[in-house]
Amino acid sequence: MTKLTVLDTTVSYYSRKDEDYISLTDMARYRDAERVDYIIQNWMRNRNTIEFLGLWEQLNNPGFKSIEFDGFRNQAGLNSFALTPKLWIEKTDAVGIISKKGRYGGTYAHKDIAFEFASWISVEFKLYLIKEFQRLKDEEQRQLGWDIKRNLVKINYRIHTDAIREHLVPETVTLAHATMVYASEADLLNVALFGMTAAEWRRDNTDKDGNIRDYATAAQLVCLSNLENLNALFIKEGIPQGERLARLNAIAIHQMTLLTADAGIKRLGSSKG
Repeated sequence: MTKLTVLDTTVSYYSRKDEDYISLTDMARYRDAERVDYIIQNWMRNRNTIEFLGLWEQLNNPGFKSIEFDGFRNQAGLNSFALTPKLWIEKTDAVGIISKKGRYGGTYAHKDIAFEFASWISVEFKLYLIKEFQRLKDEEQRQLGWDIKRNLVKINYRIHTDAIREHLVPETVTLAHATMVYASEADLLNVALFGMTAAEWRRDNTDKDGNIRDYATAAQLVCLSNLENLNALFIKEGIPQGERLARLNAIAIHQMTLLTADAGIKRLGSSKG
């Protein structure tokens, strides 16, 4: 549960299935701290609100019960009409609004709906809410980037210190490949890691778009980055291309053995998809 401060009001939000839900209960306190439930219900009985909620569900929720929604829409605007978040969820199978119990209980809504609620409370409140929410999301992205870099540093450290524990991952380059002269340094790296040139991959994969590196795993991409740096160093040292290929292939075998067994790189690979 994450908290942000908007015009001296603390507002909670959390992520559910990669979507952000913001507390309407907390936001309602800005309007009237003593009657938060009434504020939310008063907003929900508005016809424009019902139309907005229904449209959002139809766009984002295949299980939304449109017939029940039509019933609420027809009643909206009548003096006798009343609607609570719990009733809306139970009758329509809505997913845009959630009622939570417990310590962080209350009514939460998908950020699209929460911003609409904020407009109803106060235009000023909505603008500050969006600004603060975006600031926190940007901070989360920066932290995520730092975590990825930290994982890569740990993985590369392991590559340089651990011994090979499993079978060889890339195959040793063939004599035919070893004696070829490569016009492209990129192809030299392709052979060292993937065992084939870009042209050979295209010949064997006519049904696929892109190139060989587009289909590389996260582990292969980490290894490839390391090979590129080492190859640049080997070139400066004047090492012939054939010898560089043999060295890079041996390094690729060593690194891929470690990377394919590393839990950190597996998690990185799964988030890539």
